[in-house]
Amino acid sequence: MDFKNLIFNDDKPKYVVLAEYIKEFIRKGEIEDGEKLPTIRSLVDEIDVNKATIISAYKKLEEEGYAVSKIGSGTFAKQRDFTRIIKRQYSRTFKKLSKDRIKDFIDFTGETTSAELFPIDEFKSVINEVLDRDGAEALIYRDSLGYEELRETIRRKFWNNSVSLSDILIVSGAQQGIDIVAKTIVNPNDNVIVEKPTYSGALSVFKSRRANIIEVGIEDDGVNLEELEKILKRNKIKLFYTMSYFQNPSGVTISKEKKEKLLLLAEKYDFYIVEDDYLSELIYDEKIEYIPIKKMDISEKVIYIKSFSKIFLPGIRLGYMISPKGLNDSLQLAKINTDISTSSLMQRVLQKYIDNDYWISHTRELTDVYRMRYECITKSIDTILKDKVSYVLTGGGLHLFVKIKTGRMDSVSLYNALKKENVLITPGVLFFNNGNDGLKYFRIGFSEVHCDKITYGIEIINKYI
Repeated sequence: MDFKNLIFNDDKPKYVVLAEYIKEFIRKGEIEDGEKLPTIRSLVDEIDVNKATIISAYKKLEEEGYAVSKIGSGTFAKQRDFTRIIKRQYSRTFKKLSKDRIKDFIDFTGETTSAELFPIDEFKSVINEVLDRDGAEALIYRDSLGYEELRETIRRKFWNNSVSLSDILIVSGAQQGIDIVAKTIVNPNDNVIVEKPTYSGALSVFKSRRANIIEVGIEDDGVNLEELEKILKRNKIKLFYTMSYFQNPSGVTISKEKKEKLLLLAEKYDFYIVEDDYLSELIYDEKIEYIPIKKMDISEKVIYIKSFSKIFLPGIRLGYMISPKGLNDSLQLAKINTDISTSSLMQRVLQKYIDNDYWISHTRELTDVYRMRYECITKSIDTILKDKVSYVLTGGGLHLFVKIKTGRMDSVSLYNALKKENVLITPGVLFFNNGNDGLKYFRIGFSEVHCDKITYGIEIINKYI
């Protein structure tokens, strides 16, 4: 451990500064779990402070869970699961911010479309049309699979009748879909593969099932198949979770070639692919072709999950699943055990909204708006941050995943510094099973930010990187 960058100031007591300095090394993994910290005597000589300062610093590290003292042996580093701590702090930030207060922030954390772009008049007219047509039945109708007319519309409009109606299950958003899959096929100590990094909500679900989570790296065109097959050869795998378009957080889209090879691996090694189709409506690069893995699935190995919440308003929790033939009954039972049914009124409204072709016209309008914001944020990063960072040109979606290439600044420290400047980002530690792996990354979304504020926000980020 190098103390040449340690600087004391009058704002904080010396023992606090020393404790925070050592804590950063522990958090970043530069001091490993169980590694012995420098002796009190050696630190007295190296950083020219008195013995009491070092004792107080080590005591503070112990109190905060970053060290453990062993009588006669010394003080040893202790790695904390600080991902959970950061996640709690991150969540608390938004709980404290009122709707009026959030307007004072440049909010780069958004991952859904902006409410200001939703065609509320069309939505009102569809609600009235449904209530006039169905009356009270719209509020009390229950079907464990979901409203049949909605399922039929999904099959016709989105899948050209290529899937069976009985394979489509309406769910209350993608998160519930992932949870239902996990409850159905994942038992404690089963092996589950996820991309590295991946959606934090999926990690939470698999952890709750006490699964063994194995991460596999992502390349610019999707999962590293060579690395994936090495894992498959050594382990019995239950499922592989992937986001096929504009993966959250990396922004990567899986190429058609990799989708084909992935399906061959699923058949060869007998595991399910859980395809979370995330924001595939928002494609800005015409070279990106929309072909879900499920459309290529002839071996019944893909469980397809699609959320309408990202486009249709986050507050209306609706999505659907298409399940392999052999899992239909089990997935439907898990759904019933979870919440019996999803809002009947909203299912009917969504069905009418899609059937009236409002869905397609709305997504086209959103694509035009967000393409401009996408071009604005990529230009701002390239012009202002330049070679201080790197990122994948996603060609769609609502966010970028940025890697800090220079300096000692990590994403958690950057998040805390920017918050004081009324700028919000998402630290990358939330997307890795081991949070330390995400310290040099942050996600930056542009759905809630206009172009002038995007540029200003990037300038503030540049101050700290």
